[in-house]
Amino acid sequence: MTDDDATSSALLGESVHRQVRRMVLTGELEPGHPLSVPALATRLGVSRSPVREAVQQLIYEGLAVNVRHAGARVAAIGDAQVRDVLAVRAVLDGLAAAEAATRLSEADLAELATILATQEENLRSGADTARDTELDVEFHTFIRERAGNRPLADELARLEAQTHLYRGDLWRSDLNRRVALREHRQIVEALESGHADAARAAAQAHVHGLVTRLGRQ
Repeated sequence: MTDDDATSSALLGESVHRQVRRMVLTGELEPGHPLSVPALATRLGVSRSPVREAVQQLIYEGLAVNVRHAGARVAAIGDAQVRDVLAVRAVLDGLAAAEAATRLSEADLAELATILATQEENLRSGADTARDTELDVEFHTFIRERAGNRPLADELARLEAQTHLYRGDLWRSDLNRRVALREHRQIVEALESGHADAARAAAQAHVHGLVTRLGRQ
């Protein structure tokens, strides 16, 4: 295999993982739904190899489970598990925001402002679970990536995905969308200040608010 072939294969694998992951997080593939490699390969128009790798990655991320004699299925996250996930996420999201606060450039802050503006614009239209979920993931991923801590960013990506899997319908509520946007603004304001402790507190408050919103469902 040439270097170009290896690069193309890696890009295809990333694309397939991203597509299957999106289907899981937006509820297109609901908890318990079989993750048939042949069926997904046909659906996406690709070979089975990248799909098989994508499913294994989803298992690692906690978004899928391998059921004995039945194959892989979309995971079902229970109440107790999501509470544990959010308890850890509050600490790690706070750490990521604190580290990012001293690293963000003006261009980075402008990018976050653009994401917030898009979220605000989306509030004027009806809820779109897929769109709103993706934008929320984009917001948090951007901050974690700028923290400059690869293990931290990777673990938080797994935890956030499990949160979305637990209540994918959270974004259907206009109230939840407005509150999430307000909390995102507070995080960005703290990041703009450059104060690590303020950024940590705002990020943790956002996760605690998420706990409250999940409890109302």
